[in-house]
Amino acid sequence: MEKHTVVGVDIAKVVFEVAVSKEPGRVADCRRLGRGTFLVFLAQVPRGTVVMEACGSAHYWGRRIQELGHEVVLLPPHQVRPYVTRNKTDRTDAKGILEAYRNADIHPVPVKSVSQQVLVCLHRFRSSWVSSRTAQVNTLRGLLRELGFVIPEGIEKVLPQVRVLIEDADSGIPDGLRAVLATACDEIQALGESIRMTERQLEAVAEQTPLVERLQSIPGIGLMTSTALVAFIGDVERFPSGRHFASYLGLTPREYSSGLKRRLGRISKRGDSYIRMLLIHGARSVLCHAKKAKEHDRLRTWALALERRAKHNKAAVALANKLARIAWAVWKRGRDFESRPNAA
Repeated sequence: MEKHTVVGVDIAKVVFEVAVSKEPGRVADCRRLGRGTFLVFLAQVPRGTVVMEACGSAHYWGRRIQELGHEVVLLPPHQVRPYVTRNKTDRTDAKGILEAYRNADIHPVPVKSVSQQVLVCLHRFRSSWVSSRTAQVNTLRGLLRELGFVIPEGIEKVLPQVRVLIEDADSGIPDGLRAVLATACDEIQALGESIRMTERQLEAVAEQTPLVERLQSIPGIGLMTSTALVAFIGDVERFPSGRHFASYLGLTPREYSSGLKRRLGRISKRGDSYIRMLLIHGARSVLCHAKKAKEHDRLRTWALALERRAKHNKAAVALANKLARIAWAVWKRGRDFESRPNAA
């Protein structure tokens, strides 16, 4: 294999389709390999460039292929799809990956390290458990409301009141539901303990990672947002500016321009929705605390003035955009965030 040879791989659970290109635009060889023979094949060829989609298990295979001495390039799947012509098969997918690799405007996804994927798993588990707990609490409140028992919102209020109703023989709860309601309460409590356990794991990681502590110096960025940025972003050097970073997170306006007319609409909502959600919630927290504080720095003064002009939701998204840019600057320069007082 020559230096300019590129290997396109369509990865799957069991079968891997491999397309070898020695000249741009031409496929010299196609092979269909199993899990056991995939790495054996790549180990037998000289060093080259292996291109894959950034989908399930791609980061694991990327690390294994890098150990063999190859350069690994992961491409976003949604940008590879337009290059798949005619019917979708494993072979056309591998050829489409090779064609997409030739487009310099498609930016590759960095291969995540094991430590990054550990953080990603912790966040995914916690997010799933939070969603399950919210669904269980809503189901519990909704079914009890059908029986005439109205329970206020808030997880901290639901379990104590439901347990009191279950233990009270004269509460009016049908006897056939008491055991089921008790089981539902136990499940909600177990989910809460799992969430707290995950947060303790994230705190332990944060104490050992100076970058996480540095990002937490920014207003509105706490444990969850800082660890999520480190896990999902990895290397901030690939973004030339803070605006590119905010655009990557989907916090910049979507553009509808043609000729001499330039139209900017709502935010694009591209990129990772989980990080964008954390940044917007952090911005809401900054706005809420700024209203109660007596003294403000330049960031909070700007945010409150914007909220008076454009209302709360737009101000929160705009502040999230600014927090993303600040995070990029803090990350790139290696310095903690320093709040600036208002000009005299």
